[in-house]
Amino acid sequence: MSQKRILALSSSRAGNSGYLETAIPLVKNLLGDKPIVIAFIPFASVDKNYEAYASMVREAFIGLPYIINVASSENAKEVIINCDAIVTGGGNTFKLLHDIYELNLLDIIRDKISAGIPFIGWSAGANILGPTISTTNDMPIIEPKSFNALGLFPFQINPHYFNQKSVGFNGETRDQRLEEFVKMNPGIPVVGLPEGSSLLLEKGVLKFVAPVPGILFTKEENMDTVTRKEIVVETDLSYLL
Repeated sequence: MSQKRILALSSSRAGNSGYLETAIPLVKNLLGDKPIVIAFIPFASVDKNYEAYASMVREAFIGLPYIINVASSENAKEVIINCDAIVTGGGNTFKLLHDIYELNLLDIIRDKISAGIPFIGWSAGANILGPTISTTNDMPIIEPKSFNALGLFPFQINPHYFNQKSVGFNGETRDQRLEEFVKMNPGIPVVGLPEGSSLLLEKGVLKFVAPVPGILFTKEENMDTVTRKEIVVETDLSYLL
């Protein structure tokens, strides 16, 4: 049985809710109510005011018995090695992965999570759980060493999933972009996570937790067409692992 304990959140907010407001019950259920030390990875932030970013998270976590230590370019390895849980915030996915490679953190993070240390990530922090970051919505404002990510899930994640074509808009929709990915990468599914939705992995069981349906895009090697399937609330997605 897999030891991995992962909460992948589409976003830090749902609708008009406060910062991480809807995520807090899920966070508490995963991390428990005992004092633990969290390594907060803020590198998706372009502003690089990492302490200010961490302060937002601490405020959202107020009332929970967790100590949040911020990873920086100077102390990231030490902070992550000595933590009880890892939390990775959103922002720009290319910046996040760039810094993770730059600081040689990829294997350290992967090994900690594989050994059972809980991981929580939202937006860009969820993007890096798949094989690559190729289904991010972000612009490549900086070039990471590779698009290869943690690979803790064998499928891709598309956070903030929303598919709508406005009148007068002639570009591709989100669905069209994700279909392009599965056409070029048959056999690698993509899970579209709408705002407020998440994936929870515990005891080898992967569940879709959300107030609204998600979307699963697949294309097998021997198929010509892309399959787009709605993921209903509380669906067991363990077959994707």
